[in-house]
Amino acid sequence: MTRHSPAGFDQLQPGPGWDALPLPALVLDSQGRVAAMNDAAEVWLNMSRNSTVGRTLDGDEMRARLRIQPSLSPLIGRVMKGDEALYQPQVCFEIGDRAGGHQDRHAAVHAGPAASIGGAVSLLLVPQDEGALQSQSRAVRTAARSAIGMAEMLAHEIKNPLAGIRGAAQLIGMNASPDDREMAEMIVSESRRIVSLLEQVERFGDTSAPNLQAINVHDVLEKVRRSATVGIARKIGIVAEYDPSLPDALADADQLTQVCLNLVRNAAEALKDTDRPVIRLRSFYDHTLRLPPDETDPTGRPLPLQIEIEDNGPGLPPAIADQVFEPFVSGRENGTGLGLALVSKIITDHGALIRVDSRPGRTVFRISLPKA
Repeated sequence: MTRHSPAGFDQLQPGPGWDALPLPALVLDSQGRVAAMNDAAEVWLNMSRNSTVGRTLDGDEMRARLRIQPSLSPLIGRVMKGDEALYQPQVCFEIGDRAGGHQDRHAAVHAGPAASIGGAVSLLLVPQDEGALQSQSRAVRTAARSAIGMAEMLAHEIKNPLAGIRGAAQLIGMNASPDDREMAEMIVSESRRIVSLLEQVERFGDTSAPNLQAINVHDVLEKVRRSATVGIARKIGIVAEYDPSLPDALADADQLTQVCLNLVRNAAEALKDTDRPVIRLRSFYDHTLRLPPDETDPTGRPLPLQIEIEDNGPGLPPAIADQVFEPFVSGRENGTGLGLALVSKIITDHGALIRVDSRPGRTVFRISLPKA
């Protein structure tokens, strides 16, 4: 079937194979108006070419049929100014008339220059269902709640009698034979290890709010870098890639330092058997990132300040990659599985977001923070 575009947009039409794309795709002209859309976009957005081409996605004429949150205008504007291809996750497309019934659909949006076909910006929509959209964020929040719930029970029920066991073992060892003394020392050593584990668990029971202030994230990262260079990562190259123009973040400096040290420690342990191990500490600004919308904030809280801690190790074990923020899930033989659960609790208490992207040769933990 032959498709016709409104006058003035014929020269912006993509080449053969455009309609065969399995994902919704659009081309915008230099004014931000829709210049072309493929068959998949017509079906997914439930809008025809004839009623869409020539109009802006967030214009008044479109609002009765399509509302997009967050707005794609900032993303499109950056691409038009010459940026490389950009990515906007967690975009909600409210399709249809609100009065007559509508449907919310979610997609990740990839935007890039479309100069090769005469347009300004091409948009590729990757549909996501609601569960996939927020699964990692929900996992982080659930992990924090689970850890808090079990903290006091474990600490009070185990820690106190354990002190008695350790004291008794120390007394027995004082007058024991060499073989028995070795066994007593083992009891004392293992008791101390369990106490250390319980002290980590106890931290989850602290429900006091973080001391949120305007902080320079680079001060935190430099403190972490210096500490790691002389300690846990002294044999590993640590590369700092900071954006010096970043504004202050709203965070608790001590808690954020604890989070970043924990992530660097995990990275250093993952790199033990890696040739030329490298940890990268990165900061940058991305105003497209927000918390997933909820009942209290339907647009999602902006989280434009980004911290990334990356290593070139073997990656997370596939079996636990989706549960690394859950308590007692660990990829290390002697790991407690509490480090990342504590990280998730702290970041959740900040009203911020942490995610992980891992594959062999590259694991990246990204922390997204609000501006002060």
